[in-house]
Amino acid sequence: MKFWLSLMPIYETGQLVEIARHAEELGFHGITMADHLVMPTRIESKYPYTEDGKMWWPPDTPWLDPWITLAAMSTATRHLRLGTNIYLGALRDPFTVAKAVATLAALCGDRVMCGLSVGWIKEEYDLAGIDFPSRGRRMDELIAAMKKLWTGQEISHQGEFFRFEHAAMHPAPSAPIPIWCGGGSAPALRRAALNDGWLGVPLSLSQLKPVLASMQQTRREAGLTLDSFSPCVALAQALKPAVVEELAALGVHDTTCIAPWMLSPWGATKWIDDGDDIRQLDVKKKAMERFANLVIRQFS
Repeated sequence: MKFWLSLMPIYETGQLVEIARHAEELGFHGITMADHLVMPTRIESKYPYTEDGKMWWPPDTPWLDPWITLAAMSTATRHLRLGTNIYLGALRDPFTVAKAVATLAALCGDRVMCGLSVGWIKEEYDLAGIDFPSRGRRMDELIAAMKKLWTGQEISHQGEFFRFEHAAMHPAPSAPIPIWCGGGSAPALRRAALNDGWLGVPLSLSQLKPVLASMQQTRREAGLTLDSFSPCVALAQALKPAVVEELAALGVHDTTCIAPWMLSPWGATKWIDDGDDIRQLDVKKKAMERFANLVIRQFS
């Protein structure tokens, strides 16, 4: 099993590079950054992954640009995979996204995973002047255009949202950049199945099985192989040997761990001590070390 450290934004932004270095040292396979382009100060949209529809992070949470942050992390690591979980690609144009991802790939030796999703905050789309209901179609077209740009060849594109001719982007990635898509809706799961991987929403193993079966069927119908598809699950239950065996049988070899010093709606294990100040880098490191000792070393 490969473990990805999923970083929700933290206030102590100056600690991020050291957190990445320590994650590599502890045996994490990859690290991911979350994304919001701009945070509306008034939100009526309902967060889809909590019962009350409310965000579980403070409204003044700092959202750094993930690609710039990952580039900084790459300077302190050699093998750690670097990705987004997730990046709101539909809020951008294909040139902006393709250039940022390809630049990181060039700087870090192709250790990049591009994790995309359409997001849920209508007000964020309103601020950016982008239509919210068509965001799924816009994302699909953005992915198609980016794949063309990443070839490094002269390309043209005539679509519903983006139109251009005689374009080329350099440097082109020297290795294919996997595109993993997040979300739990039917369109999101189909988008993930037709690309390279899925960044799963928190689910139990019993909930996960039909979701994986559906995505695998979508790939078969599209003529795509299952061995080239990487579902990365966020398991909403304890990771035990029998569970890991079942996941492997289902073709799951990647899992994501929300920063263990943070309290989230899905956290079942406490990795810090009472009274610990999670603003301190040493506390964050201690939580990561406990996770690595009790989980990564058992199942890697």
